[in-house]
Amino acid sequence: MDALILARHGESELSVRGLTNGDPAQACGLTEAGREQARRLGGLLAAERLDLCVTSAFARTQETAELALEGRDVPRLVIPELNDIRFGDFEALAFDEYRTWARSASPTDAPPGEGESRADCVARYAQGFRALLARPERIALVVIHGLPIRYVLNALDGRPPQPVLDQVPYAEPFRLSAEALETALTELESWAAAPAWP
Repeated sequence: MDALILARHGESELSVRGLTNGDPAQACGLTEAGREQARRLGGLLAAERLDLCVTSAFARTQETAELALEGRDVPRLVIPELNDIRFGDFEALAFDEYRTWARSASPTDAPPGEGESRADCVARYAQGFRALLARPERIALVVIHGLPIRYVLNALDGRPPQPVLDQVPYAEPFRLSAEALETALTELESWAAAPAWP
């Protein structure tokens, strides 16, 4: 892999209502605005060489990829390690409720009800991105979730994971070299090995 274009999915039916969705079995497609965002992403990438399109296991990432790549023959690959964080008992509740909990929780605390800690989530994302970097294709579009993208972008800016992160815009492309992603992953793996909030 030489380069990657990271993009968050378009606006989804639950995100527009401010609700969490960390369970890929929960049906949640794009809104009409989200579909338009996905088509706009496709326009932005029309002239780009793409050898592979990676998504998570979520319908909203796959629908975004389908619309963005409409009419193009780009192989698809699902990497479940790049799925959204598991919210446990906060699943399908107000995202603000989860954020309130997250502000007071340590990085190794997991939400009740089989939720996932931020430390475990960061380690899982690093594993998923490592699998992607090992692929033979040169350039990949990676349509995933805001959280893994934000972790990578912040790591490149020298900012470790924090309890609450800024949102990533819907369906906006972020171009990274494989070397830049490698640098970010090294930082994230180091943090996940001894997680602490800054």
